[in-house]
Amino acid sequence: MPRIRILSVVLLTSVLGGLAACGGSSSDLKQQLDTLRQRPGGRIEPLPAIKSYEAFVYEPSHVRSPFVPGTPVVAPGAGGVRPDSHRNREFLEGFSLDTLRMVGTLRQAGHVYGLVLSKDGLIHRVQIGNYLGQNDGRVTTVTESKITVAEIVPDGLGGYMERQAAVTLATN
Repeated sequence: MPRIRILSVVLLTSVLGGLAACGGSSSDLKQQLDTLRQRPGGRIEPLPAIKSYEAFVYEPSHVRSPFVPGTPVVAPGAGGVRPDSHRNREFLEGFSLDTLRMVGTLRQAGHVYGLVLSKDGLIHRVQIGNYLGQNDGRVTTVTESKITVAEIVPDGLGGYMERQAAVTLATN
């Protein structure tokens, strides 16, 4: 019991001491607030004008139905580019173009070959006319620093287009 009495005295003393510390002068605070109130107020920008809503009236007589798929439009200049489905696939067409790395060139009997490292760790020899990558990429040029490839990719309109890509010399 005397222990509880000692604890309650200590607790009461600490609470009264804390309250006494909070009761200091607040003249500095009042002075700072007065100086802030004396500053001129800022200008508030007006709200932007609200654009009025324009309703769209659907008249099916001159607009395509949104529920019926449209006919694909052939891109101008596509020239009927299509992948050759009857061509025998080459080994490097099994790899994505971004996984192939050029590691050098080789000149042999008047021909220039590009040396390509596949992700399976093997080095392959390619020349102009070979295919590599998964988009029917045909090698068009082989230089000391890159192998240029013409890929045939879907154009998003139901047709195909030819796109230039390159496998560059690995620097590491």
